[in-house]
Amino acid sequence: MYRNKKIYEIKYTDVDAYDNIKLSSLLSFAEESSCLSADELGFGYKDVHHLNIGFVIANWYFEFSQPVKIGHNLEIHTWPLRPRFSIFFRDYELFIDGKKVGVGTARWCMINIKTFETLPPHAFFGEGAFDGYNTERSVDFKNWKIPQIDNAEPVYSKLVKYSDYDHYFHVNNTKYADFLMDVFSVDELSEKFVKSFQITYVKQCKYGETLGFYRKDFDGYSIVEGRVDGELRVQMRVEFN
Repeated sequence: MYRNKKIYEIKYTDVDAYDNIKLSSLLSFAEESSCLSADELGFGYKDVHHLNIGFVIANWYFEFSQPVKIGHNLEIHTWPLRPRFSIFFRDYELFIDGKKVGVGTARWCMINIKTFETLPPHAFFGEGAFDGYNTERSVDFKNWKIPQIDNAEPVYSKLVKYSDYDHYFHVNNTKYADFLMDVFSVDELSEKFVKSFQITYVKQCKYGETLGFYRKDFDGYSIVEGRVDGELRVQMRVEFN
């Protein structure tokens, strides 16, 4: 069955202080592979942009059996699944030297890039367009809802600036990964790596807005939120090993 396969060399700029891959780097690679796959299958940027159609990420989920480190050659496999209503699913498998070290899944939305209205599949795809899609799943994950936290004190705030933007004129999904991880100190993450994480993008953030970040720790995991004037914009649930 169809898979897009690409190898990414993990370089100095892709890792954190402990030589583990940054979540923003991982998501950048996953997004790149997703775009290359969409190009191969006929719904890439060049295929849909002139129709004022684009794809945006709603949710990520990844889990790992070992850390991905500097010097590793990370091979990412990805494939789309049949959409459900207006949600486009895509799965991922991660390999180092032929050994599977991680799996992931994502939910994307097709949008009108002028209005940001969510579009149904038939707005671009014809009858039978998904008949040949890979039905294999990388991971059986369905718990997409992250509970909101309360009674959490703000950790820090971030003013959205030019370098945070992508070509949809909002904060790129990969940028949030760094924002969210910055609620943890350098010392806290010593001798740890991310075992699993999920990110939910609730509402886009624009230039000039100030995101306040909040964190609450539970037994074995933490939930982090980004809010603008109290309004929830992004969430992360993260577990360390």
